[in-house]
Amino acid sequence: MASNTTSGSDTFDIGGELTVNRLGFGAMRITGEDIIGRPDDEDAAKDVLRHAVDLGVDFVDTADSYGPGVSERLIGEALGDPDDVVVASKAGLLRNREGDWLPHGDPDFLKNQVLCSLDRLGTDTIDLYQYHRPDPNTDFEASVHAFAEMKDAGQISHVGLSNVTVEQLETSTEIVDVATVQNRYNVGHRDDEDVLRACEDHGVGFIPWGPMYTVDEAGVAEVLGEVADRRDATRRQVALAWLLEHSDVTLPIPGTSSVEHLESNVAAAELSLTDEDMAALNGIDLQE
Repeated sequence: MASNTTSGSDTFDIGGELTVNRLGFGAMRITGEDIIGRPDDEDAAKDVLRHAVDLGVDFVDTADSYGPGVSERLIGEALGDPDDVVVASKAGLLRNREGDWLPHGDPDFLKNQVLCSLDRLGTDTIDLYQYHRPDPNTDFEASVHAFAEMKDAGQISHVGLSNVTVEQLETSTEIVDVATVQNRYNVGHRDDEDVLRACEDHGVGFIPWGPMYTVDEAGVAEVLGEVADRRDATRRQVALAWLLEHSDVTLPIPGTSSVEHLESNVAAAELSLTDEDMAALNGIDLQE
């Protein structure tokens, strides 16, 4: 690992062909409260999306369950079907008014959902479509086969997985080419380190959701703060920079509904961390 890194120029080829800057944008927060319904100001949400692209972000991640449907629709209205931006979505979770996330991997449901996603995003082919979460009540392989069939039909270009184990990743690669895996992972929560390493072995992109969920936790905040003070940065920026440096296949997608936070997040791609910084961050005492 190099003594210093500037990740702003770092790119990754999703599926071996979709080249994106490694710091993307997660579009979950542009919806209403609890990720249900419309945001208070749809125009402001669209401005955030457009500004992200203006800042050089060319990888936008969403899901049919964000809203549900709201995030996809806003992306379609704000960005259209751009050639220079990779838009990723997901299917496999139902929502209710209580805000629950309910796995639903029935193949017929998934095939219906891709039609909805295509319509809301205003495109003929989705760049990356991900199985949002394995459904314990549906055969996992049957769900993955549904995504393979969507790909064969030309509805999606690449297949991704989310919230999976190494075994599930291995099983899926026998069915279809897997371009990405999206699991919870951040500087203070590394339970899926084995999945990340498996992605490295397979040349699969690893999208760490919740990249800043632990920045305020005891034991994590202190170390992030010390490094941030040395680098004239924020704890959130350091957490993102660590993800970019930790592995060449990570594709962080910090999300926000604020232009100010967006600009701060994007600036993290230019933050250099030294070996000393990385050693301190790698040495954080992870809570069980």
